[in-house]
Amino acid sequence: MAYTLDKLPLETLIGPVARATEVLVRLDERVARSPVRDGFVERQHFADAASALWLEGELVHLEDLVLHDAHMDIRTPTHELTRAHAVLRTRRRIFAQTPDWALSRDGFLALTGRGGAMPAAGQKTREGEGAGTASVEADDRDDAEADLLAEEFAEIDAVLARSSKILSGADVPAKTARPDDRPDLIYDLDWNEEERLAEWQAVLAETKELPVVLRSAILLEAWSDIEVLQHAAWLGPLLVAALLRQEGLAAHHLAGLHLSAKNIPRERRRARNRSDRLLAFVDAIHDAGVAGLKEHDRLVLAKSQMERKLRDRRASSKLSDVVELVLSRPLVSAGMIQERLKVTKQGALNLIGELGLREMTGRGRFRAWGIV
Repeated sequence: MAYTLDKLPLETLIGPVARATEVLVRLDERVARSPVRDGFVERQHFADAASALWLEGELVHLEDLVLHDAHMDIRTPTHELTRAHAVLRTRRRIFAQTPDWALSRDGFLALTGRGGAMPAAGQKTREGEGAGTASVEADDRDDAEADLLAEEFAEIDAVLARSSKILSGADVPAKTARPDDRPDLIYDLDWNEEERLAEWQAVLAETKELPVVLRSAILLEAWSDIEVLQHAAWLGPLLVAALLRQEGLAAHHLAGLHLSAKNIPRERRRARNRSDRLLAFVDAIHDAGVAGLKEHDRLVLAKSQMERKLRDRRASSKLSDVVELVLSRPLVSAGMIQERLKVTKQGALNLIGELGLREMTGRGRFRAWGIV
């Protein structure tokens, strides 16, 4: 059954929509002129990525996500952690582009894994073909076993090359298997993602004349109702956050809709009545603005307190750099400070002690610090 837009409960939605719009605009104006803008945006990325997995029933510790992003894992990354990091990288990718990129044709194809063809399984890359051909010419034999080995090495080279690009921060299109190649143990082969994406885009086009917050709530509810992507349900709120940025309500940050949805009971988000679901998503957008204002004010206060300790410091002091790093991450480790500031471990610990940061892990080893 196609998603329809008739009989919207406007009489119950107009008030909450107006309040949510007001809060979002106030937050965006404050962030636009804020001395902690970059730190606020980065912290929103981390918190929203962890919340995206929480909404799916998976627990990802913020500490592990920060360390994984810094390539300083203290344990083998779990599947949930790598998925949370994928959300984090996608948020950064959207925010690094122009406001209208995510919902444009190229951006939409790239974010949904349909832009940029990757080598299919078993397909040789140019390096693999060259290596395989050289081996065949050198050994002067062209049997099936050598060809199979060359293909396997080519696949390994392709995976390593892709991993290197991802770790270096380059934009890499999502690798999506063809429908006929998907294992039925993991994928529902009757799940037509192309059709569902087209249906959601139709809702996006039909709501063009509605108020932005109301439109965003409808798109969130439609994404949840249509169940567009099997294994990337978290992409919908990111696209809606990109819409809020594109329309100017959140022009200087990317709204944390996953983070705010945690405060909305699941019974409301999954209510049988469509009016209740829409109202729940409007409240989630409102809570995103309220939580953002509180977090921003907390960061401004923390920055002013730490800057008091910078008085009478030498111009070469690295303490100001530590302040910026602490504000841009939910927590920091001594290794992160070493890597960023090029100091020794003891020097990093001394800088942490001078700022009086709070130890967040409560452990003797692999400690991390942050602001309260």
